[in-house]
Amino acid sequence: MEFSKRHSLFFVLLFVYTILVQHFAAVNSIGVNYGTLGNNLPPPAQVAQFLKEKTTIDRVKLFDVNPDILRTFAGTGIFVAVTVPNGEIPNLVNMKNARRWVGDNIKPFYPQTKINYILVGNEVLHWGAQNVIDNLVGAMRALHNALIRSGIQGVNVTTAHALSILESSDPPSLAKFRPGWDKGDLAPILQFLRQTKSPFMVNPYPYFGYSPEKADFALFKPNPGVTDKYTKKLYTNMFDQLIDSVYTSMKKLGYGDVEIAVGETGWASAGETFEPKCTIPNAASYNGGLVKKYNQGTGTPLLPGRKFETYIFALFNENLKPGSLAERSFGLFQPDFTPVYDVGIMRGTAGVPDQPVPTPSPSVPTPSSPVPKPPTQGNKKWCVPKAEATDAQLQSNIDYVCSQGGMDCRPIQANGACFNPNTARAHASYVMNSWYQSKGRNDFDCNFSGTGAITSSDPSNGSCSFLS
Repeated sequence: MEFSKRHSLFFVLLFVYTILVQHFAAVNSIGVNYGTLGNNLPPPAQVAQFLKEKTTIDRVKLFDVNPDILRTFAGTGIFVAVTVPNGEIPNLVNMKNARRWVGDNIKPFYPQTKINYILVGNEVLHWGAQNVIDNLVGAMRALHNALIRSGIQGVNVTTAHALSILESSDPPSLAKFRPGWDKGDLAPILQFLRQTKSPFMVNPYPYFGYSPEKADFALFKPNPGVTDKYTKKLYTNMFDQLIDSVYTSMKKLGYGDVEIAVGETGWASAGETFEPKCTIPNAASYNGGLVKKYNQGTGTPLLPGRKFETYIFALFNENLKPGSLAERSFGLFQPDFTPVYDVGIMRGTAGVPDQPVPTPSPSVPTPSSPVPKPPTQGNKKWCVPKAEATDAQLQSNIDYVCSQGGMDCRPIQANGACFNPNTARAHASYVMNSWYQSKGRNDFDCNFSGTGAITSSDPSNGSCSFLS
């Protein structure tokens, strides 16, 4: 009898120990965003092998639900976060659709593949159409319930936010969410996250707040720091300042207990002549400082000792991303697995997986890096979708452009000048052209993975005026 009790106690303690080990391992290493907009990227099997054997990265975040990647990462022990495209959100409020989505995209791969998050959209509040925003929390709840009904545990549902959700961030003590979004959208999201013990995911980019006079502060370099005169807290880097601004804003809504996670942050290592901040030394300083800070677990002035789950943007330089050279230069690695610079995530000397990396397809040219030329009077051009482009491809273009900072997608939202006709093709025409014009009117800025075409006919109609 005594042996039986000791035997039972042993297994209980073993079970508790296993759970604790798994829990603490879950936030043991920094993660990375794994994008796939390139024609020279290695196959997922090589990527999984490389990450597991050569780096300390133990989690990746996808911008879609790629079955090849999910299948390949099975058994690696690497966590994988997947993303629901913004355009699919309204349909997922319906429980039947949510269960079908989980059945198609999660159940075939879990738990062999360690899926840890379903991100419902990307930066929806800032760039999403109003019907997408209105259905965000409903879709999150439906997917959470669909996971439970499918018997799937350990997969959390959340969504990532651009820091445009903040009305201000300097000083952190005065930070608050934008009126309208605060109680109308963010409070219900935070309530759901509290109930499901999921993190509030944000995308802080000191990269966008860079200025020459604030260079050291943005890049984790030694500097005198900035004191918040209301809390007397000293900030020595912009990353801490942004995180504490998010925390203060959450606390003002009554949700200071919800965990914070970092979905994206990074720095471009190359750029056009008008992007002088995009250099290898700057990228190495920022991402290297971020990794060091993460490993030390120092937290922030308002959240000392806190280790935030973090995903660096991005794994690879992706040569088919639209926009300036900087957009294609956020990667930690080249497509042949050569580090662009050292940030302290290698397990030793960098190595390349066994199989050769496929060469670029000659049918899809790799963009060059020309200096954007100003529009020429009398030689106007616009970017529009190709006739054969599908609605799914065009919606993907809309989601991408509207997720980038500085792009104004309000004209295609309800009551906007370009909302009607309310079709994916019409909306894509407007945002694809806006991207093309704002990035310098280079031909490759209208590529959009082969779905864009340049025209000399003005696509403007009625009150909807296209940039030129």
